[in-house]
Amino acid sequence: MVNGAPLWFDVEGAGLVPDGEGMRQRPTLILLHGGPGFDHATFKPAFGALTDVAQVIYLDHRGQGRSGGSDPATWTLAQWADDVKGFCDALGIEKPFVLGNSFGGFVAQAYMQRHPGHAAGVILSSTAARMQLDLIVKAFDRRAGPAVAAAARTFWTDVTADKVAPYAAICMGCYTVNPPPGGIVGRSRSIVKPEVLEHFSGRNGEMWGMDFRPSLGRAASPVLVLAGDQDPITPWEAAEEIFAHLPPATSMLKRFAQCGHGTFRDDPQGTFDLLRAFMRQ
Repeated sequence: MVNGAPLWFDVEGAGLVPDGEGMRQRPTLILLHGGPGFDHATFKPAFGALTDVAQVIYLDHRGQGRSGGSDPATWTLAQWADDVKGFCDALGIEKPFVLGNSFGGFVAQAYMQRHPGHAAGVILSSTAARMQLDLIVKAFDRRAGPAVAAAARTFWTDVTADKVAPYAAICMGCYTVNPPPGGIVGRSRSIVKPEVLEHFSGRNGEMWGMDFRPSLGRAASPVLVLAGDQDPITPWEAAEEIFAHLPPATSMLKRFAQCGHGTFRDDPQGTFDLLRAFMRQ
């Protein structure tokens, strides 16, 4: 139970490992999934590769996946961010690394803003400090052409639950450069709650009013920003904007060539090697 809601999580890898005659604590990596309205399944099995250096925790956000919290009034970035801190408090996790992918990156930025210095480091993966519809449409156009760009504009101009499936069929196939059958790995086995997406991303949803640019300069933890140069939904320009507002001495931007949304999908080795180096450093 975290802040009044039951949060579901899964753990992969040991936190304590033998080291000579003693035991060594490995860092904890908490994964914040995208959506909203999806769950942690798209991270599996890929992130199991990082159990050689960290204990990996998969967390379903409040109101999503297998977690509780059905009150739409609590489906806010502030609440989801406070849930990350509350989750760590409940399990005694100190100085975690927190990776937010896509929507999870919005939550991670809110967490950085509301709980500065709580994390050992934050990874902002394929995300944005604010959503810019014209930038998204431009990125879809260069990725897949004007017809797909028009479909993306129609969907994101007025997001409703009934439009999610048609949008996924037309647009989500170009989220990655080398999509497997059925689109993004794990999406077909995710628990989908489109009502959460409509609440957060709809015409009057919080997503269109968020802007983390003013708070990024006060980041109190090291930040690694990951972007794919073929990402149509959180384009590389959005990653550069995030990086431009972060403290330069403790921040790093990596733009992956020929990668789409979630660089771990198109370049798992390059992405995970960089994450290992970031956590070790």
